[in-house]
Amino acid sequence: MENKAKISLVGLILMIFSSIYGFANTPIAFAQMGYASIIWYIFAAIIFFLPSGLMFAEYGAAFKESHGGFYSWLSESVGDRYAFVGTFIWLSTWVIWMVSTSSKVWIPLSTLIFGSDQTQNWHFLGLTSVQTVGLLALCWMILVTFFTTRGVKSIARIASIGGVFVMVLTGIFFVSSIILLIVNHGELQQPIHGISSFVKSPNPQFGSPIAVMSFVVYAIFAYAGMESMSGLVDDLDQPEKTFPKGIMFAAFFITIFYSLSIFLWGINTNWTKVISGDNVTLGNVTYVLMNNLGNFFGHSLGLSNSTSAMIGSLLSRFTGLSMFFAYCGSFFILTYSPLKSFIMGSPKELWPKRMTKLNKAGMPAFAMWLQAGIVAVFILLIAFGGAGAQKFYLILTDMGNISTSVPFLFLIGAFPFFKKKQNIERPFVAYKNPIITNLIVTVILIVISLGIIFTALQPILAHDYVTAFWTIMGPLFFGSVALIFYSFRSGKNK
Repeated sequence: MENKAKISLVGLILMIFSSIYGFANTPIAFAQMGYASIIWYIFAAIIFFLPSGLMFAEYGAAFKESHGGFYSWLSESVGDRYAFVGTFIWLSTWVIWMVSTSSKVWIPLSTLIFGSDQTQNWHFLGLTSVQTVGLLALCWMILVTFFTTRGVKSIARIASIGGVFVMVLTGIFFVSSIILLIVNHGELQQPIHGISSFVKSPNPQFGSPIAVMSFVVYAIFAYAGMESMSGLVDDLDQPEKTFPKGIMFAAFFITIFYSLSIFLWGINTNWTKVISGDNVTLGNVTYVLMNNLGNFFGHSLGLSNSTSAMIGSLLSRFTGLSMFFAYCGSFFILTYSPLKSFIMGSPKELWPKRMTKLNKAGMPAFAMWLQAGIVAVFILLIAFGGAGAQKFYLILTDMGNISTSVPFLFLIGAFPFFKKKQNIERPFVAYKNPIITNLIVTVILIVISLGIIFTALQPILAHDYVTAFWTIMGPLFFGSVALIFYSFRSGKNK
């Protein structure tokens, strides 16, 4: 039998980096907390990314033969009920991601066509711009589900094109920022006023300690995805040494890139002048900042206003093209992949026959259309809930961040039970001391829980009950549905 080529340390670092690092996370961080977001990204890397990555590696190595992924890890460690609820909430992460992205996908498309985000000016049959975008998001979800149930997987290759474009975009951003720093003799558009600039946010919404603590959820979201890399352990050369080194080096480089990117936005962007306006939302901030970068670059080189504006427009259009391709590719994959993995990996007797039945294209079509219906209901309820554009995208972002963080509570909370299991073969072991293991697990759980609680509490204290309701609704709704569904199906089977 031919020996399979092993992944080197450098290869592992590059794979982790490309899977975790997200260019669009940095303008959102700068918009929310300015330079003060840097310390939270470093904190999240040390407290969450490093230790949890090693835990996921142990899970992946021990259960490499299991095809249920997330479900298998939990069911083998703590039992089926816990696994079903935890995995159902994990699936809700992608459902809420689809709710958010189906609305946000129109921003890069609008930017690509018009040179800037015009979605706030779109109106249809007397509807507000948010309601119009909500209807477009509904159409997008139906269209994608229609094609994906027919097995049109080749469209997902668009994601790789988008990935290349985003890499080029990141390169343009870094190079132009360095040039601007030199041309302007080190002058920053967002000035630094001592250590307070790295602690206090220029955003008035993040003025209280509770609001600042809630930002940890944004930082954790920026490092999400490590659980998908755990399946590589078996393909590594000397995994016991290579994986911990890969995690540490990747964490170092990703944290440096995130921190440096956030700092570089301050070279060309003054928070008050560019971000504080009503037209800037968490959905379009990336395109606004790239447009501003092009404008400022042209003016710094002494070019005319029209030429500077053209550079800004070109940069924002290229950003729109890159993000639209990336969204399209991701959407076609995530419409079926997590759902299919959950349904096929969990016990079939828990599901009605129609849910597990695959069509000719190998897709669980009924389950996918049911998923599309749930996404559609969430889209319409939020879009027609009376929120303005800024609040609309804040709700979508907060929902996505919390729903991404909650499944980690299940995975990390189950880890001590996984370690106590005696009948599991463990080809890779990172945690050897039970006391230290339990201490690390406790710290991570406290940090994630506090971040989630403060994210939910912040809009309540600001009397923004609509944002608070939707922020909390995702995990609570899907967790409750999972418990009721599991109890009903397991009782029926008995």
